[in-house]
Amino acid sequence: MSAIGTETIETFSPPGVTAHDRLHLASAVALLAVLAGIPLVANDYWLNAVLIPFLIMSLAALGLNLLMGYAGQASLGSGGFMSVGAYATYNLLLRLPELPLPVSLLLGGIVAGLVGVIAGLPSLRIKGFYLVASTLAAQFLLEWLFNQYGWFSNYSTSSSISAPRLALLGHDLSSPAGRYLLTLATVAAVTVISIRLVRSQTGLTWMAIRDMDTAASVIGIPVSAGKLKAFFVSSLVIGIAGALWGFAYLGTVDARSFNLDRSFEVMFAIIIGGMGSISGGYLGAAFMILLPILLDHVGGRLFAGAVDAGQLENFQKALFGALIVWFLIKEPRGLAALLSRVWTQLVSRLAR
Repeated sequence: MSAIGTETIETFSPPGVTAHDRLHLASAVALLAVLAGIPLVANDYWLNAVLIPFLIMSLAALGLNLLMGYAGQASLGSGGFMSVGAYATYNLLLRLPELPLPVSLLLGGIVAGLVGVIAGLPSLRIKGFYLVASTLAAQFLLEWLFNQYGWFSNYSTSSSISAPRLALLGHDLSSPAGRYLLTLATVAAVTVISIRLVRSQTGLTWMAIRDMDTAASVIGIPVSAGKLKAFFVSSLVIGIAGALWGFAYLGTVDARSFNLDRSFEVMFAIIIGGMGSISGGYLGAAFMILLPILLDHVGGRLFAGAVDAGQLENFQKALFGALIVWFLIKEPRGLAALLSRVWTQLVSRLAR
């Protein structure tokens, strides 16, 4: 257990496959098989409006969780790093059309990772609120950059760009099912790599920096390199999420799609889901994506025609915010801790 003292914060454990690990692996494979079969039964609305944004938000939350939950470095620049990944992937597909789509996504993520390293340089000197302010400045700078210079959008008059044709090995992926499967495969691959990463020596280094960077430096842990590596990996994952958000979800890329609101959404997802927990990103993303849809559906059913649409939307936003505040007060360690506690209690009762 880490010095932070929350049950959702994962700590490093020696490598080795246990029966518990095999059970988790079997469960993950079964879940992936179920998710891969969803296009057979789900309609286009569920794929386009619910499942694709949920998966992409989960990926962005996973990336930020590596930085904040595991390495302990605060950031409000997620929206900016998402935009870097989206614009970089677009330009790679535009100017190097022979590149396979997965390679373009990876290279776009690497570009975002390098930008993240630059944005993370202040972390070598400052921390806490000051680091948040520094990453916030990076967010605004990137927004301005993509709006100011037309080269990034191929000199589009509106500064927005349409998604190129998505294809892999000659197979068209532009349909809702194709975009969903592309997103699912990407999220699954990045999640597996992230799990292995946080259980490796790199993960141990990050958690030592998170818990007490001064003590980590004293015992010889490369704190500066560890922080910058965390910014790189986190921004790489967030950049891939940004490319998918533009091309697999929205169908277009615009700097306004990756503004400060997007950064707050990603941060809220890991706070609600649980920082320092791989599953926390998925749980938080489900909360952020599904709850507004539920509120919109319920509000439309209850107040249709009786309340102005604008007032109803504002009421839904206020209710959504109130639910977030209430939940954080009731369970500050996130949904991952809540479900872990419920599961433990259930197992103990069944064992009696």
